[in-house]
Amino acid sequence: MTEVQREAMEYDVVIVGAGPAGLSAAIRLKQLDADLQVVVLEKGSEVGAHILSGAVLDPVGLTKLIPDWKEKGAPLNTPVTEDNFYLLGEAGKIRVPNFPMPPLMNNHGNYIVSMGNVCRWMAEQAEELGVEIFPGMACSELVYGGNGEVKGVVAGEFGKNADGTEGPGYEPGMELLGKYVFISEGVRGSLAKELIAKYDLSKGKEPQKFGIGMKEIWEIDPAKHKLGSVSHTMGWPLGSNAGGGSFIYHLENNQVYVGFVVHLNYKNPYLFPYMEFQRFKHHPMVAELLEGGKRVAYGARAITEGGYQSMPKMVMPGAALLGCSVGMVNVPRIKGNHNAMLSGIAAAEAAHEAIAAGRASDELTAYETTVRDGEIGQDLKKVRNVKPLWSKYGLFPSLALGGLDMWTNTLGFSFLGTIGHGKTDAEATETADKHTPIDYPKPDGKLSFDRLTNVSFAMTNHEESQPCHLKLADPEIPLKKNLPQYAGPSARYCPAGVYEFVGEGDEKTFQINFQNCVHCKTCDIKDPAQNINWTTPQGGDGPNYPNM
Repeated sequence: MTEVQREAMEYDVVIVGAGPAGLSAAIRLKQLDADLQVVVLEKGSEVGAHILSGAVLDPVGLTKLIPDWKEKGAPLNTPVTEDNFYLLGEAGKIRVPNFPMPPLMNNHGNYIVSMGNVCRWMAEQAEELGVEIFPGMACSELVYGGNGEVKGVVAGEFGKNADGTEGPGYEPGMELLGKYVFISEGVRGSLAKELIAKYDLSKGKEPQKFGIGMKEIWEIDPAKHKLGSVSHTMGWPLGSNAGGGSFIYHLENNQVYVGFVVHLNYKNPYLFPYMEFQRFKHHPMVAELLEGGKRVAYGARAITEGGYQSMPKMVMPGAALLGCSVGMVNVPRIKGNHNAMLSGIAAAEAAHEAIAAGRASDELTAYETTVRDGEIGQDLKKVRNVKPLWSKYGLFPSLALGGLDMWTNTLGFSFLGTIGHGKTDAEATETADKHTPIDYPKPDGKLSFDRLTNVSFAMTNHEESQPCHLKLADPEIPLKKNLPQYAGPSARYCPAGVYEFVGEGDEKTFQINFQNCVHCKTCDIKDPAQNINWTTPQGGDGPNYPNM
């Protein structure tokens, strides 16, 4: 087979991913040295296309990067005015008072934002400084040097046939080479996954843990809208079936972000995270808010939850992992964007120092030291036991023990030390014979919706003639192992209806509707046989979340 010949472009730093981490790194590099050649590659059709609106942002990272962001018009328009926390039962709720909460749980000074719009604004700031940003350029391969170092990436390969052969319009893409390569793909990115395995970066660390976060944007009755209100819930409908909870954020234009998170270490393979989300909206508190309104967008994304003890080594020869490629989410705060920005700043400063000293393609150890010993490490270390406590003891004991542990960590110590996570989320899945199926109500089409209808509100699209980007290591495992042993969990854990078991008896087949994929990566994480490998589709394909 003839080796593909590609043109190459050389930069000082190549950045994969135009999220908050990658853009922060790009901006900081140009702030430090305007002559540095910096490129950002984004697989979405535009910056922000793969970032569904809706987050509470701690501005600490943005303030460190661009102190005058208010004057420059950053889209942080809705300060948090009200902070509520509820424990839900099927028909009622109990409000947990704010005063016993550790100080780090306070949202005072934070903003309800569209992270898609924040990233679009950050991209404008980067381009004004001379950063080159190429959207629609999926990075499909890593380029290695002769000594095993990371030299760059292959981006912009298009036109393969469904069987992987070169089609009539095939474009081989380009090699973008750098003295350093920053991987900021977000959660469970395909390049980060390859690097973690190749360089054994997770050696000595706890397994990474994940949740699946699903989100809808609603326009509601103005009389029910409370600008700046933030609410979080735990309890119903998940109960003892799984960990997780919800968030409801009121932003401008009578819109609310309604989100639901299910921890992916659940045991029961019959659990259907998407339907748990739909059922949640029928709780009286939520239904009253949404009735008379309309859903205008939907999306889903995995969330890193392993925290401090699960962060892999972040550097290897020639490359560094940033943001959610490492796993920097503060789980009880449900916040990671501030740490992603701080990681981008730290990586940029380490690379700038190295390049100024004439170095290239070595390990940026200063970056890792800054992350673990600095603001990010301090933020995550305080809450490191919340997730493993929840996994081991359930909701109510973890609320008490986790709250106490966060309080003592605020004072500088922990009587629990550092608790491990144990199993991966895939290993946590038990066989179907240990559980009973869960009966979920049929969506009513007003408050709750079937998956395919909701997926249409993610504006996702994949060219059908391209190769399927969801690769099976063994095509026989879904029917021979996952269906008889685990009742075919892929038909439920996917929030976009990608996987189906079609037909009856000996005629049954496993079908992958990859056109529906919203790039959440849940299948790559939760499949009990670890048989599904999420890879990058053609650039520009995937969700196109609205500019709101």
